[in-house]
Amino acid sequence: MRRYLVMRWFNLPWSRRANTQNETSPLIPKVSSSFLGTEELTHVVTGDSTDLQQEGTDTGQEQNNHASKRSQPHGNYSLTDFFLKYLLFMSNLLFTVLGLLVLGLGLWGLINKESFAQEKIGSIGTDPMLIFVTLGLVLTVLCLSGCVGALRENCCLLRLFSAAVLVLITAQVLAAIVAYSLQGQIGDYLRSGMLAAMVRYQDDLDLRFITDEIQSGLQCCGAENYRDWEINIYYNCSAPGVLACGVPATCCVDPLDNGTVWNSQCGVGAQLLDEFSAQSVIFLGGCLGGISRWIEQHTGLIGTAGIIILGVQILTLFITTRLLDSIQWHKANSI
Repeated sequence: MRRYLVMRWFNLPWSRRANTQNETSPLIPKVSSSFLGTEELTHVVTGDSTDLQQEGTDTGQEQNNHASKRSQPHGNYSLTDFFLKYLLFMSNLLFTVLGLLVLGLGLWGLINKESFAQEKIGSIGTDPMLIFVTLGLVLTVLCLSGCVGALRENCCLLRLFSAAVLVLITAQVLAAIVAYSLQGQIGDYLRSGMLAAMVRYQDDLDLRFITDEIQSGLQCCGAENYRDWEINIYYNCSAPGVLACGVPATCCVDPLDNGTVWNSQCGVGAQLLDEFSAQSVIFLGGCLGGISRWIEQHTGLIGTAGIIILGVQILTLFITTRLLDSIQWHKANSI
């Protein structure tokens, strides 16, 4: 009992802090506790706590709603937009793989022929493998931008892709118009290109392969006739080798011995023969005429293929534009 009275007389520090009104507390009003009943104090504390909890709940719901809006792509797409998105993605992914294959083929050809060597780097600009490298690189970059842009709904990449497709369509239409209006000059370009390939026939494996495929496929020899092979230093009649005054084996009517073994010497001395004697050994007609006849025979097929390719590009441009508009609309309505 005496101990209790001592503790009542000398208030301990934590007892004073507990009994002292906190002036900075927002939950307790600045009113003397002697004039405030127990029920009123309970009502004030409970009411303020309820309001604070309600305010915190509302704030949390707003933050959750805002976070959920940010986590959503851009609203609910229609089935058509969903189909167009993944159609654009899959088609561009397919052409990206194709572009990588073409690019790899071109690089493999350049490396295999040692075109990057110091003594050959000067003529790399005329290497046919450079066409595959350029085509593969352009196709890969273009289709990859469309693939990633469609998958990630990136407006910048989709705009870049659509602009590039539009440029390609315009270039192809202009090329077709120029080719139709300059048919005579195109023949001269083909002749000069064919003669240049014949000059470098033994030195460039790619040009040799292309020339052999043209001559065996079209059953022709030379640009205008078989005597055009005189421009090659190895087939020239003044050449010291065994190929002098000859033509490649792909000019021969029957380049196989006994129908099985390839005879690389079947065209030796063919330039010394007159046309009557040579026609039983080699093809007399030039490849320029054969190319012209092949184009005339397959005009419909070439036109159909060109229209299909152009139509696919126009359809791709339409799909990209539709998807881009849909993404921008959903972005504007999700803010």
